[in-house]
Amino acid sequence: MHFQYDKWTDEKCEGVGSSEDDQDNSGGETELPEIDPRAEDRELKSHLLRKYSGYLSSLKQELSKKKKKGKLPKEARQKLLSWWELHYKWPYPSETEKVALAESTGLDQKQINNWFINQRKRHWKPSEDMQFMVMDGLHPQNAALYMDGHYMGDGPYRLGP
Repeated sequence: MHFQYDKWTDEKCEGVGSSEDDQDNSGGETELPEIDPRAEDRELKSHLLRKYSGYLSSLKQELSKKKKKGKLPKEARQKLLSWWELHYKWPYPSETEKVALAESTGLDQKQINNWFINQRKRHWKPSEDMQFMVMDGLHPQNAALYMDGHYMGDGPYRLGP
């Protein structure tokens, strides 16, 4: 008896294929059975889906997480905007403030950083005084000591409305 290996099911199939006994030695053309290529494709697809369905679903889930782009949740945007409005003249949160914003909004620190980068690019025009302070290399925390180009000392001054 002849055995043939089935590449789709990884099993041996008994009695499939031809052997020397089955061949027609009449010298005429042998009739081959018609093969439907679509049936073979469907069989392959079905086999692959059964075999890899767990892997495919976890891969889809992972990709959908990464592709998720768009707007941040409304509540998170509102919290970031309220911080922005309070610190409009110098909208650079400290690392501590970023951590607090991340905790209160439920966003990652990377999302917080990106939001502020985008917000500053799109909506912030530093005043002339701020531009000079940045060019002079003053640290943002010290910027509150300088208003209208004058040193304000250690008074209770802060940037913002």
